[in-house]
Amino acid sequence: MSRVLGLVAGSCGGVETRLRAELALPATERGWRLAITLTPTAERWLAASGELDRLRELTDLEVRSGSRLPGEPRPHPDPEVFLFAPATASSVAKLALGIADNQALTVLGDALGDPAVSIVVGYQVRDTRSGHPAWQGHLDALASAGVRTHRLDWTAPWTDVLDLLP
Repeated sequence: MSRVLGLVAGSCGGVETRLRAELALPATERGWRLAITLTPTAERWLAASGELDRLRELTDLEVRSGSRLPGEPRPHPDPEVFLFAPATASSVAKLALGIADNQALTVLGDALGDPAVSIVVGYQVRDTRSGHPAWQGHLDALASAGVRTHRLDWTAPWTDVLDLLP
């Protein structure tokens, strides 16, 4: 049986056209079983573009963005590996600070710091973000928890971030 990859995606430019083609499909081709969690905005963008249904075809698990109700069964097994890509600057900051204001960040926040779980964050930010006084601290906080970070190139396929998965 294939290993479960917790694929988490935020609302970065291109998510509606690149997530399935450049991350989800190649991950399944590498043998991963996808447990997909989207930020609410990413889900809206993917639904509007028609990509949400195409993404669902790649997994036997629910593609989710909202939390479950008390008493409902958990829709995903606990992944040992997470890939958060694309991640916005805001989501990177929230994850580093422990802010879990949506299901995607809750899933990641619950796994962050667990030595049995690997997390890779592929972030997409403007060039000016690196000059923000808090930005490097957020990356350092994630690194101190064992998170591998990688800046997604606007002009190159996102697929290279899959090479950072264990």
